[in-house]
Amino acid sequence: MEGFRVAREDPRQADVTSLVRALDSMFESLYPAESNHLLDLETLASPDILFFVVREAGQALGCGALWLHQDYGEVKRVYVRPEARGRKLGHVLLKRLEEEARGIGLRLLRLETGIKQPEALGLFKACGFVPCGAFGDYPRDDPNSVFMEKRIG
Repeated sequence: MEGFRVAREDPRQADVTSLVRALDSMFESLYPAESNHLLDLETLASPDILFFVVREAGQALGCGALWLHQDYGEVKRVYVRPEARGRKLGHVLLKRLEEEARGIGLRLLRLETGIKQPEALGLFKACGFVPCGAFGDYPRDDPNSVFMEKRIG
């Protein structure tokens, strides 16, 4: 998209940290603590996580991460500031995560999100994600979780 730049960045930058904190606040307002499976900033900066920021004129408008697992990539921390929504930035971020995953040979993307986020669920569905069973270390019986995946190769 014209005017936007999506690049891998350190999540510990002040303007990016504010994105992550805004997302944390949103999740904390929607779900009980046991249903929030959030990665902290230090974990997001680890070598097995690729963290991306979408910017316009230098301003951080959104973020998303790809957590590298042996057999799949897990989409984490997809967030767009409320004032920047409606501009397809979530699609831009997911496309970049998918490109990165495909470029390193992954054939499957997975994610966990919540039942109280219809916009996020709509975004993931529009980008080709379909429901799947729980994976990884997520609780199998959390009624607030929705699990999705997308074959990319």
